Amino acid sequence: MDTNVMALTPGVEIDSQFLYYWLGHRGLWDIADVTSVPQINNKHIIPLEIELPTIVEQLRIVSALRDADDLISTLERLIAKKEAIKQGMMQQLLTGRTRLPGFEDKWITTTFGQLGVILKGRGIKRDDVRTVGTPCIRYGELYTDFVDYTASTRSFVGQEVASTALPIRSGDLLFAGSGETRTEIGICVAYIGDGPAVAGGDILVLRGNTFNSIYLATLANTPVVTNQKARAGQGDAVVHINSRALAAISVSLPPRPEQDAIAKVLVDADQELQSLHERLRKARAIKTGMMQQLLTGRTRLPAESEA
Repeated sequence: MDTNVMALTPGVEIDSQFLYYWLGHRGLWDIADVTSVPQINNKHIIPLEIELPTIVEQLRIVSALRDADDLISTLERLIAKKEAIKQGMMQQLLTGRTRLPGFEDKWITTTFGQLGVILKGRGIKRDDVRTVGTPCIRYGELYTDFVDYTASTRSFVGQEVASTALPIRSGDLLFAGSGETRTEIGICVAYIGDGPAVAGGDILVLRGNTFNSIYLATLANTPVVTNQKARAGQGDAVVHINSRALAAISVSLPPRPEQDAIAKVLVDADQELQSLHERLRKARAIKTGMMQQLLTGRTRLPAESEA
């Protein structure tokens, strides 16, 4: 056995699964020796006091927590499956390998520059951000807070700062103008919010009215377009992409009605995934609550004859 692994053998009065759940709920961080690497050993474990119900009640508690674990595992597997399905749909629909029923018109190859005008964001420092005010999007948030599109913002600025920043409209595509690596340069998010908002510096904004912004932003984040942006990036420690390079990126597009239909399929898939993630969050919260109640004796499970 590895010297960094401890074996704890339960006695006859405690079920091993009950002990496993109890230790997970109790946590050991507060009793560990905190050095460069936190450590625990027998001197930490042996003094721990645990109030035990009968073996019969322990088994009922374990059964209830296992049911919660099963639900969580089922949701996790379902989310992974749905995400894989969405990824497969994107690979097929965004490349034209698979066409939605009723669409047969020819696709065209064009460039971002031919699809609209490219603008530069400006202003908005970190210290300018507020919790209320005019909605704003900063370039770092394109990496951390959004995936493909968003109808809302995480940040806000005061009116004075907003007046000097670049106003953005619903349907604008926002590209990160700089990044740490070539593979992430130019990551794209479509702003689809109804209200006014502004974009900070290091953001390039593609504005046009001939494309579906959700479709085009999703396409812009696929490998076939990402590879073009990577080749167009300049710099080493910090990679930049300028308006001219972005304008030259080529994309293959179906007619607008097919773009709209594909975008709807993608949004429906995202909404289903969002619902599943919310169910998973609630399931995990329920399990946490069950552990807090059942493993401490605050709530007792009824005997089977009383259930």
